[in-house]
This record gives sequence, structure tokens and C-alpha cells, in this order.
Amino acid sequence: MATSATTLIETEARLGAYNYKPLDVVLSRGEGVWVWDVDGNRYLDCLSAYSAVNQGHCHPKILAAMVEQAQKLTLTSRAFRNDQLALFYDEIAALTGSHKVLPMNSGAEAVESAVKAVRKWGYEVKGVPDGQAEIIVCENNFHGRTLGIVGFSTDPDARGGFGPFAPGFKVVPFGDATAFEAAITPNTVAFLVEPIQGEAGVMIPPAGYFKTVRELCTRHNVTLILDEIQTGLGRTGKLLAEAHEGIEADVTLVGKALSGGFYPVSAVLSNSEVLGVLKPGQHGSTFGGNPLACAVARMALKVLVEEGMIENAERQGAYFQAELAGLRSNLIREVRGRGLMLAVELHPEAGGARRYCEALQKRGVLAKDTHGDTIRIAPPLVITRDQVDWAMEQFAAVMTGTA
Repeated sequence: MATSATTLIETEARLGAYNYKPLDVVLSRGEGVWVWDVDGNRYLDCLSAYSAVNQGHCHPKILAAMVEQAQKLTLTSRAFRNDQLALFYDEIAALTGSHKVLPMNSGAEAVESAVKAVRKWGYEVKGVPDGQAEIIVCENNFHGRTLGIVGFSTDPDARGGFGPFAPGFKVVPFGDATAFEAAITPNTVAFLVEPIQGEAGVMIPPAGYFKTVRELCTRHNVTLILDEIQTGLGRTGKLLAEAHEGIEADVTLVGKALSGGFYPVSAVLSNSEVLGVLKPGQHGSTFGGNPLACAVARMALKVLVEEGMIENAERQGAYFQAELAGLRSNLIREVRGRGLMLAVELHPEAGGARRYCEALQKRGVLAKDTHGDTIRIAPPLVITRDQVDWAMEQFAAVMTGTA
């Protein structure tokens, strides 16, 4: 007999660390854009596990690749070679134009790996004095929750009570190229930045910002690291969000949708000069680059491209954003986004976004509140026009008070 949702929620509250505050829905199955709870109620997933499920829940081809590989070989460690790793390198490098690939597991691991690599590059190639490397980051950034990363967060909840933190980071306002240039010194080795700040509420920088940033990084010999863990792999209507301004990062971080939600897979993509400084024994991961991860990632990338998901994200995202912007609601302060990475920011007097996410849940739509007044919307890239229209009916009912 199935365990009730109430019992599962109570058990979670009793035994689990209280580091999340999810909506009270207990999911048990997913397919495409839809998920079902333990009581059989269906919901349109408008979060996609923070963009990890771009290809849709339980994509059959990724599932088949995972099952096939799991029956043959799952883990060797990097002490030995496996027959999937080189194929993964070849395919992701060809797709993204990268010269070197460092496979890891979580997105936070990719960020930590990049921080290590660019510091070493700074000392060995740029000539920064030992122990003096500086990395510039942005206010309201989100790059993960490891101790190293929260040390340069500006979110009090993320960093409060976890110090002392490692030095070597400077914080500047997001979208302000003048402030970025002013922060550069001869010891600056990198600028670590999200193309769009997702966790901060889908904050999009001014047009031309990243072109200027790219020029400044080149001029000052600073490594541009773009954290595309959420924005990458089709979410914004381009394979990588950097393409919206026609630039190329020196180091690109990908994860989440790199496995289509089946398995933790991430990667640092870079030119050979940066990753080339790493030598055996200086960095690694028992699970990074394992054959199961590589087989899953290879198929996740394949379906993303071959099934036109990136182009669909561009089309449906533009339509979804226009429809949201057209809602006649005195609750809405702003609608913003790019591709299927969208946000509805409410006026403070609306009383917070969570109550509206709870109302949407009752109408069969799952979305996530962030930073108090903002609703994040990021459905799988396989969403159809009819499904967007249905979702809009639910948003309209909730936002106009007719629910």
C-alpha cells in the first residue's frame, strides 16, 4: 500500500535537515513536461529541477542509454580508462567549440574546479605572485553552496555562520562594466559570472555588457569564466547564453541538463592554456568522467540538438514571455526572461511570491518563488504551444484574482 503524502511530509520534517522549504507536493512520477504526485494529481513542471531536466522528465532515449550502460560498466575511477570518456570529450568539444574538457559531477564541483585552475594559470602563466591571485565575482551571484563558494556570496542566508572564508575574491555589481574594469588589478586572474542571474530572480544584464566584459578581459589578460550551469544547454534559446552577444568565454561551466536529470554530470570547458596547467594528482574526482555519466551525457546532448529543443525554447519562450507580459494584473511589477528562463516579479504589496506558487500548485502548475517577490518559470524545453496556453490560463486565474 502506498504511503500517504502527509506521512511522507511528516517523516521528511522529522528526520531531514531543514535546509529546504519545498511546496507541499510529493512527486512520484514524471514524463515530458508533466509530473504526478503520490495521489495521482498531474502538474505542469515549470521549474525543471532548476533547469536540470531541459530534455523533459524521463526522456526515453536518455533512459535507454542509461540502462544499456548500467548493464555493462558504471564506474572505473580515473585510475583506468573507459570506452565512453573519449567519446564524451569528442562530442561535447565539437558541439561547444572547446579545446579541453574536465568532467566533474555537480555544478558546484565545476565552479570549484575552475577556481583552482584559473588560480594556477595565474601563477604559472600570467605571473601573479604566489598566493595573491584575485577573482572578481558579482553581487547576488549564485554558483553553489560549498564553503569555498559561499565565501564570495552576498546572500546573508548562504554565508551567515559559515566563516571564516578563503580570501581572494572581489565583488562588483552585476551588469556594471565600469565597476568591473575598476576592480581589475595586475593580480586579477578571472571574472566569474552568470550570463543571467537565475537564483537572483532571472536578472538580465544591459545589452552590450558582455561584449564590453569580453573586451576588458582580453585587454587585461583576465580569464572570463561563464557559469552556464543553469543558462546553458538550450535554456535561453541558444546552446550557450554567451551566443546572445556573440562572445566566447575562456572557461565555460556546464552541468544540470548535461545529463537530462538522470545523473549528476558537470564539466569545465576551456582553452588548453587554462586547463593545461593541471597535472596528474593536482585535481580529480572518483566519479568524474565515469562511463555511466558519459553515456548519459552523450545522449542528453544528442537529443537536445537532434530534437530541436533549443529552437523550441526560443519560440515558446518568446511566446510565453509575451503572454505573461500581457496579463492585466496589478500584482505584477515586471516580466523578464530569455528563452524559457522567465520570471514574474510582483509588487511588494502583493504579499510575497510563495502564496501565488501555492495557488498555482492547486491549479496544476509547479513554479518556484525566489527572493521573496519573484516567481521563476522554467519548464522543460519540450513544452508545446498548447501546453504554454494551458499554463497561461492558470497564471491568468491566479494573477488576476479569478482563481
